[in-house]
Amino acid sequence: MNHLTKITLALCIAFSGMHPTQLTAQEPAAPAEAPKEGDALELTEAADRAMERGLQQLISTQNPDGSWSNPDGGYKMAGTSLGLMAFMVKGHFPGFGRHGAALDRAKEFLLKHDRESPTGYAGAMYEHGLYTLALSELWGMTAKKEDNKKIQIALERAVQVILRAQSPLGGWRYHARPDAGQDTSVTAMVFVSLASARQAGVLVPTETIDRVVGYLRDQVWNEKSGGFGYQGNTGSTLACTAGGAYAAQLCGMRETEWVQASIRYLENSPKIFNQEEIGYYFYTHYYAIQAMVQAGEEHYTKWYPQIRDALISIQQPDGSWVEGKSKNYPHATPMAIIILGTPHRYIPIYQE
Repeated sequence: MNHLTKITLALCIAFSGMHPTQLTAQEPAAPAEAPKEGDALELTEAADRAMERGLQQLISTQNPDGSWSNPDGGYKMAGTSLGLMAFMVKGHFPGFGRHGAALDRAKEFLLKHDRESPTGYAGAMYEHGLYTLALSELWGMTAKKEDNKKIQIALERAVQVILRAQSPLGGWRYHARPDAGQDTSVTAMVFVSLASARQAGVLVPTETIDRVVGYLRDQVWNEKSGGFGYQGNTGSTLACTAGGAYAAQLCGMRETEWVQASIRYLENSPKIFNQEEIGYYFYTHYYAIQAMVQAGEEHYTKWYPQIRDALISIQQPDGSWVEGKSKNYPHATPMAIIILGTPHRYIPIYQE
């Protein structure tokens, strides 16, 4: 069974409550096949080169313990989780191929955290959401079949942290407590990981999803603009609208007027592809490209070439990407690779 077949199988059985590892427990994930000509016509040679340069930059900056972080060693959980997914979006998985050893070290870094954590909490909820997402997408996709149970246990513990931390209004904020409040940015990050875990067969109560819908629609969506605010429904921002739209789509609200209005808000923002004009550029587009995938082919095929070419134009000489003038966060390079690699469709949560 090749990797593309396994991905298709995973999507077909996800909502039956089974994970692909339950059906293929004796067969480890196979290395991804290179896309054939015509499989992803919007993936230009320039985009492919940009991704390869970005991946090489990540390899060169991986820490000895297998993690990725900012230059001061901070944000390791977020950096490592995004770093792994940047390779996975191109079809590279732990234990396979030329990057297999490096990705194995990153995987072990995440599992070591689970072994050492009394609760399974991975830090601030931003990082915890990314950690949970990486575990979900790793499950069943590593060369060592004995990893499956370890990843499953870590993922289930991480999901329980999220479920316990949901606020009464339905969202999440920085700390893993229901009384910590909520904002659109953290809520989107956390809910994407829950949606991925649910696809993989982990139980996510319907009540949890309903409360997320209520929070997004009633608390932070602005009917007049069509966008989402950070806290409250005033002051709509591009980053919050992209994240809110994608989270709402994953809640099953794709065809609703309020979610379609948020897509129009993004599409009608003339400066959205210009890094100098908007804040949180990579977070915005990390969510926006997936929102366009969910919105349908007509939206996606207009959007992807624009962000693809914009990202290629701002790549640094060393292969990295940076968020404005700041190098304090390790998210820019892996997020850029994930965005550029969207046509590959190797990671289930990034598929329509």
